[in-house]
Amino acid sequence: MTVYREVLGFRPLELDLHLPTGPGPHPAIVYLHGGGWRRGSRRTTIPATLCPTLAERGFAVAAADYRLSGEARFPAQLADVRAAITWLRSEVDCAATFLWGESAGAHLALLAALDGGDVDGVVAWYPPTDLLGLPGDVASSGGGTDDSRETDLLGVAPSADPDRARAASPLTLAHRNAPPILLMHGDADDLVPPAQSERLASALRAVGAPVELDLVPGARHMWTDARDVGAIVDRSVQFLRALG
Repeated sequence: MTVYREVLGFRPLELDLHLPTGPGPHPAIVYLHGGGWRRGSRRTTIPATLCPTLAERGFAVAAADYRLSGEARFPAQLADVRAAITWLRSEVDCAATFLWGESAGAHLALLAALDGGDVDGVVAWYPPTDLLGLPGDVASSGGGTDDSRETDLLGVAPSADPDRARAASPLTLAHRNAPPILLMHGDADDLVPPAQSERLASALRAVGAPVELDLVPGARHMWTDARDVGAIVDRSVQFLRALG
């Protein structure tokens, strides 16, 4: 455990650093947990052994906490992610710097990468990418229309302040100079429906940015009902290895 950021008036923000054996430089990952921006921690990974497994495969991994929505409103979380990237680069001999997140963490990873994060690639598992459109996507998938997670993050319902919701949405930030992005999403996800990844992939392709989209058959949120989570991890690792 290491404190990577202290913001006056808030708890110290911590990360766990998992290092591979042997001398560097190593490809390095900032890992960001899910939890709807309001729960979870750096130690709640999917699968539970993800970070040690990535270190065994040669990656330096910084699993970082960030301020939850009950502690601070957006964009505080984005500032925390940027600070984690800066810390990793200052403390580890990085051959390349990647972001890897799931759900809310994937949303933050995409925002950081698309908004000047200067990283070499992103793995985003079942990310919210369009906060304004998310309630409608959930309703279309047969779920409810509860937007309290987004409201807690923004401090206002997305429909009440569309400009704020768009500013906090990776979809709005698609541009041709984006780093390579792998989007992986269960095609049966009704909490964050796959339409969220599909729309971002379409927006990135439209501007000529490098993006890959994998829809996992039968998988729901957090890879529930996925036939082979190990294969999903393998696919993600292969994507990053191809980037160097």
